[in-house]
Amino acid sequence: MKIEEIRGKGESELGSTLAGMKRELFDLRFKSASQSLPAPSRIRALRRTIARMSTVIREREIGLRGQKGR
Repeated sequence: MKIEEIRGKGESELGSTLAGMKRELFDLRFKSASQSLPAPSRIRALRRTIARMSTVIREREIGLRGQKGR
C-alpha cells in the first residue's frame, strides 16, 4: 500500500486496517515457524506497510503534517 493511499484514509479506517495487518503478520510469523510459506516476502511487505501506517497516525497525533518547515 502506498503512502498516498494511507494518507487518504480516515482515522477509524486506519486503525482497523492496522489491526488487521498486525494480526496477519502474527499469523504469517506463526506459520513460518511451523511450516514453509508460499510467499515469504509478504512478511517484509506487511512490516513496512505497518510502519508507514504507524508513522501517518503519529504525524496526525502531533500535528506534524501540513506545517511549514523550519
